[in-house]
Amino acid sequence: MTAYAAAERYAVGWPWVCAAHSEEVLRLVGAHLGSLASRDLKARCADALAHDGERWAARKRELTPLSSSRWAGAITKASHDQWALSRRCQLAHIQSLEADIGTIRHRLSLPLREKGSRRAPGGYRSRREWHAKTRRLHILQDRLEQARSDREAGIVHVVRGGKRLARTRHHLADAQLTEAGWRQRWEAERRFLQADGESGKRYGNETIRVSPDGEVSIKLPAPLKEHANAPHGRYVLASQAGYPHRGQEWTDRVEANRAVAYRIHYDTARGRWYLTASWQIPVSRTVPMAAALADGVIGVDMNADHLAAWRLDTHGNPTGHPRRFFYDLSGTAQHRDAQIRHALTRLLHWAQTCGVTAIAVEDLDFTAGKTREKHGRKRRFRQLVSGMPTGRLRARLTSMADRTGITVIAVDPAYTSRWGAQHWQKPLTGNTRKATRHDAAAVAIGRRAQGYPIRRRTAPPRTHQSDECGHRTVQARPEIPGREETRPRIPGPRTRCVPPDCGTNAGNQNAQNRSGRSAEHGSWQQDSLPLSL
Repeated sequence: MTAYAAAERYAVGWPWVCAAHSEEVLRLVGAHLGSLASRDLKARCADALAHDGERWAARKRELTPLSSSRWAGAITKASHDQWALSRRCQLAHIQSLEADIGTIRHRLSLPLREKGSRRAPGGYRSRREWHAKTRRLHILQDRLEQARSDREAGIVHVVRGGKRLARTRHHLADAQLTEAGWRQRWEAERRFLQADGESGKRYGNETIRVSPDGEVSIKLPAPLKEHANAPHGRYVLASQAGYPHRGQEWTDRVEANRAVAYRIHYDTARGRWYLTASWQIPVSRTVPMAAALADGVIGVDMNADHLAAWRLDTHGNPTGHPRRFFYDLSGTAQHRDAQIRHALTRLLHWAQTCGVTAIAVEDLDFTAGKTREKHGRKRRFRQLVSGMPTGRLRARLTSMADRTGITVIAVDPAYTSRWGAQHWQKPLTGNTRKATRHDAAAVAIGRRAQGYPIRRRTAPPRTHQSDECGHRTVQARPEIPGREETRPRIPGPRTRCVPPDCGTNAGNQNAQNRSGRSAEHGSWQQDSLPLSL
């Protein structure tokens, strides 16, 4: 069980309409710096594993006469970050190929139609599928060999502007784009207009400077100094910018000359220029688990179309009614992100209304479960898993909860849905309340965050059916080991003339409990009490 930490960097964006001359200057500067960025990225990729600090400084010196010292630093840093990201993606690709190859080899080694287990898949269903997977195994092995050789040589494959957009050029009809429309998007993606901030400098950034009243000025590269309309080779845009969201926090940083990074980009779909500001935020103070759970917890079960939440008191008991926060993950990425933010905003507002300072979620990771080699024909399941934005939900919830003072607790997701449905769905369903599996899973998640067991104790038998009223065993405290294990058998000979396998069902608690197995126990038979003492 862990508590998520808030993101170390926060960004806010603001669209504004530029005047014709200002827009032309932005296009010229972005295109010029973009060409320099492409050249520098090519040089960085050519250095491969032989790159060092001296080579970095040499690249910066080569770019400084064509731009400026600060622009050269921003370009070289962006190239280095892009190369490092490609290396990480390359390693992840190799690990994915190795996992797929191992799965195929295992399934090919099994006889046809052999059933699999929960931990390993079985054999293929037909000879035709077996033959197709044999061919795919050779293809994956060739890809793995190529990827390993590239990694050993330090070769990465990077496309400035994006590989997907580059391939779209050959399928304009499918993308519903014209050549002019594609060219506009391609040029916009390859522009370079971003600069990191520097504390102690005026307004926190010397390259792209934004004053507290919204005036935007940029440092022009050396070949474009004739377009300057301000001293020291700067160009002041005709339009002003502002940040309604977190505007006061941004203003405080700018007035204190603290570092703020800016990025200017053009959205071809909306026809707008955007100015995005980002800065480092202090790491939030870690709250002790006991203090976070002092007022209870809200368990949240993440699903493909909604968040199921239920509030639990300090004793792990569900209170009130379950809440469901729906979202629609169809459409564009911006629409999906907005839907997630809206659902999380309603969840956090409800938590503040209840006075709860802790939210428990599952620590889900479906990276290994999205490949077709793990689940075979289960395409619908793979699509369902791939459509669940677990990473985005976790990042958004952590960032938004940090602003409200709510602690996010991550718990082990094992058996939360199964045990929740088995032990909590039926007891929480009444005449006026219909509990779903997801609601019961939310209760299980919350109880696990509080340290309580998910599975409930078996109910005692009815009066004079086997024992007197009450539990068969003493209610042990949570810290006592073995409190939920089966009762040990009393040694000694039996005194009744009944075979051990023909006893009454008095000790079989499955009949008096819910459908399925006993709560925290396996099935056990109560030993007969001696008739004479």
